[in-house]
Amino acid sequence: MRIYIATDHAGLDFSRHLIEHLTEAGHDVIDHGPQTYDALDDYPSFCINAAQAVVNDQAAGIEALGVVFGGSGNGEQMAANKVVGARAALVWSLNTARLAREHNNANVISIGARQHTIDQAITFIDAFIAEPFPADERHQRRIRQLAEYEATRDIVGKDIVR
Repeated sequence: MRIYIATDHAGLDFSRHLIEHLTEAGHDVIDHGPQTYDALDDYPSFCINAAQAVVNDQAAGIEALGVVFGGSGNGEQMAANKVVGARAALVWSLNTARLAREHNNANVISIGARQHTIDQAITFIDAFIAEPFPADERHQRRIRQLAEYEATRDIVGKDIVR
Protein backbone atom coordinates (compact mmCIF):
# COMPACT_ATOMS: atom_id res chain seq x y z
CA MET A 1 0.00 0.00 0.00
CA ARG A 2 1.13 3.55 -0.62
CA ILE A 3 1.29 5.65 2.54
CA TYR A 4 1.64 9.44 2.40
CA ILE A 5 2.95 11.20 5.48
CA ALA A 6 3.32 14.81 6.53
CA THR A 7 4.08 16.63 9.74
CA ASP A 8 5.25 19.83 11.30
CA HIS A 9 8.39 20.34 13.36
CA ALA A 10 6.80 18.64 16.40
CA GLY A 11 6.33 15.40 14.49
CA LEU A 12 9.53 15.35 12.47
CA ASP A 13 11.20 12.71 14.65
CA PHE A 14 8.02 10.60 14.51
CA SER A 15 7.96 10.79 10.73
CA ARG A 16 11.52 9.48 10.45
CA HIS A 17 10.69 6.45 12.62
CA LEU A 18 7.41 5.96 10.80
CA ILE A 19 9.03 5.99 7.36
CA GLU A 20 11.47 3.31 8.50
CA HIS A 21 8.74 1.17 10.10
CA LEU A 22 6.33 1.38 7.17
CA THR A 23 9.04 0.78 4.58
CA GLU A 24 10.21 -2.32 6.47
CA ALA A 25 6.56 -3.49 6.50
CA GLY A 26 6.57 -3.34 2.70
CA HIS A 27 4.67 -0.10 2.14
CA ASP A 28 5.55 2.52 -0.45
CA VAL A 29 6.05 5.60 1.74
CA ILE A 30 6.02 9.12 0.33
CA ASP A 31 7.07 11.93 2.66
CA HIS A 32 5.52 15.35 2.08
CA GLY A 33 7.74 17.05 4.60
CA PRO A 34 9.21 18.85 6.15
CA GLN A 35 12.66 17.45 5.56
CA THR A 36 14.47 19.58 8.15
CA TYR A 37 13.57 20.98 11.54
CA ASP A 38 12.17 24.52 11.53
CA ALA A 39 10.29 25.57 14.66
CA LEU A 40 8.42 28.17 12.58
CA ASP A 41 7.32 25.89 9.75
CA ASP A 42 3.75 25.93 8.48
CA TYR A 43 2.15 22.48 8.46
CA PRO A 44 -0.93 23.20 6.27
CA SER A 45 0.83 22.80 2.93
CA PHE A 46 2.56 19.58 4.00
CA CYS A 47 -0.68 18.02 5.26
CA ILE A 48 -2.84 19.29 2.41
CA ASN A 49 -0.37 17.89 -0.14
CA ALA A 50 -0.34 14.49 1.57
CA ALA A 51 -4.16 14.36 1.78
CA GLN A 52 -4.51 15.44 -1.86
CA ALA A 53 -2.10 12.71 -2.93
CA VAL A 54 -4.21 10.11 -1.06
CA VAL A 55 -7.41 11.34 -2.70
CA ASN A 56 -5.77 11.41 -6.15
CA ASP A 57 -4.42 7.88 -5.78
CA GLN A 58 -7.71 6.51 -4.51
CA ALA A 59 -9.54 8.13 -7.43
CA ALA A 60 -7.07 6.38 -9.76
CA GLY A 61 -7.72 3.02 -8.08
CA ILE A 62 -4.43 2.97 -6.19
CA GLU A 63 -4.59 1.72 -2.62
CA ALA A 64 -3.37 4.64 -0.50
CA LEU A 65 -3.75 6.13 2.98
CA GLY A 66 -2.26 9.11 4.77
CA VAL A 67 -0.80 9.85 8.19
CA VAL A 68 -0.19 13.39 9.43
CA PHE A 69 1.47 14.46 12.68
CA GLY A 70 1.78 17.57 14.76
CA GLY A 71 2.09 18.52 18.40
CA SER A 72 -1.57 17.71 19.08
CA GLY A 73 -2.62 16.50 15.63
CA ASN A 74 -5.57 18.90 15.63
CA GLY A 75 -4.33 21.45 13.11
CA GLU A 76 -2.94 18.76 10.86
CA GLN A 77 -6.31 16.98 10.81
CA MET A 78 -8.06 20.26 10.01
CA ALA A 79 -5.65 20.95 7.15
CA ALA A 80 -6.08 17.46 5.66
CA ASN A 81 -9.87 17.78 5.87
CA LYS A 82 -9.78 20.86 3.62
CA VAL A 83 -9.06 18.53 0.70
CA VAL A 84 -12.24 17.47 -1.09
CA GLY A 85 -12.53 13.72 -0.63
CA ALA A 86 -10.25 13.51 2.39
CA ARG A 87 -11.71 12.01 5.55
CA ALA A 88 -9.10 12.68 8.22
CA ALA A 89 -9.64 11.44 11.75
CA LEU A 90 -7.80 12.46 14.90
CA VAL A 91 -6.53 9.25 16.49
CA TRP A 92 -5.54 8.99 20.16
CA SER A 93 -6.08 5.30 20.92
CA LEU A 94 -6.09 1.90 19.32
CA ASN A 95 -9.88 1.99 19.33
CA THR A 96 -10.13 5.36 17.57
CA ALA A 97 -7.63 4.15 14.95
CA ARG A 98 -9.80 1.13 14.16
CA LEU A 99 -13.08 3.04 14.29
CA ALA A 100 -11.72 5.69 11.92
CA ARG A 101 -11.67 3.01 9.21
CA GLU A 102 -14.54 0.82 10.40
CA HIS A 103 -17.15 3.56 10.77
CA ASN A 104 -15.84 6.44 8.66
CA ASN A 105 -13.62 4.80 6.05
CA ALA A 106 -11.07 7.47 6.96
CA ASN A 107 -8.29 7.77 4.42
CA VAL A 108 -6.03 9.95 6.58
CA ILE A 109 -5.31 9.87 10.30
CA SER A 110 -3.73 12.53 12.45
CA ILE A 111 -1.74 11.83 15.60
CA GLY A 112 -0.36 14.19 18.23
CA ALA A 113 3.38 13.63 18.43
CA ARG A 114 3.55 15.35 21.81
CA GLN A 115 0.71 13.20 23.13
CA HIS A 116 2.05 9.71 22.36
CA THR A 117 5.21 7.69 22.21
CA ILE A 118 6.53 6.54 18.86
CA ASP A 119 5.59 2.95 19.76
CA GLN A 120 2.01 4.01 20.52
CA ALA A 121 1.79 5.91 17.25
CA ILE A 122 3.09 2.93 15.28
CA THR A 123 0.50 0.71 16.97
CA PHE A 124 -2.28 3.15 16.00
CA ILE A 125 -1.04 3.40 12.42
CA ASP A 126 -0.67 -0.35 11.96
CA ALA A 127 -4.21 -0.86 13.28
CA PHE A 128 -5.57 1.85 10.99
CA ILE A 129 -3.91 0.32 7.93
CA ALA A 130 -5.04 -3.22 8.82
CA GLU A 131 -8.66 -2.37 9.64
CA PRO A 132 -11.02 -3.00 6.73
CA PHE A 133 -14.04 -0.86 5.97
CA PRO A 134 -16.99 -3.28 6.25
CA ALA A 135 -19.17 -0.99 4.10
CA ASP A 136 -22.25 -1.22 6.32
CA GLU A 137 -25.08 0.75 4.71
CA ARG A 138 -25.43 3.19 7.60
CA HIS A 139 -21.74 4.11 7.41
CA GLN A 140 -21.83 4.42 3.63
CA ARG A 141 -24.91 6.66 3.90
CA ARG A 142 -23.18 8.99 6.33
CA ILE A 143 -20.05 9.17 4.20
CA ARG A 144 -22.22 9.99 1.16
CA GLN A 145 -23.88 12.78 3.15
CA LEU A 146 -20.49 14.26 4.00
CA ALA A 147 -19.42 14.11 0.35
CA GLU A 148 -22.74 15.60 -0.76
CA TYR A 149 -22.34 18.52 1.62
CA GLU A 150 -18.75 18.97 0.55
CA ALA A 151 -19.85 19.23 -3.10
CA THR A 152 -23.13 21.11 -2.80
CA ARG A 153 -23.26 22.65 0.69
CA ASP A 154 -26.53 20.78 1.17
CA ILE A 155 -27.73 17.33 2.19
CA VAL A 156 -30.93 16.31 0.45
CA GLY A 157 -33.70 15.67 2.95
CA LYS A 158 -31.78 17.15 5.87
CA ASP A 159 -32.07 20.62 7.35
CA ILE A 160 -28.87 22.61 7.20
CA VAL A 161 -28.73 25.81 9.26
CA ARG A 162 -27.66 28.74 7.13
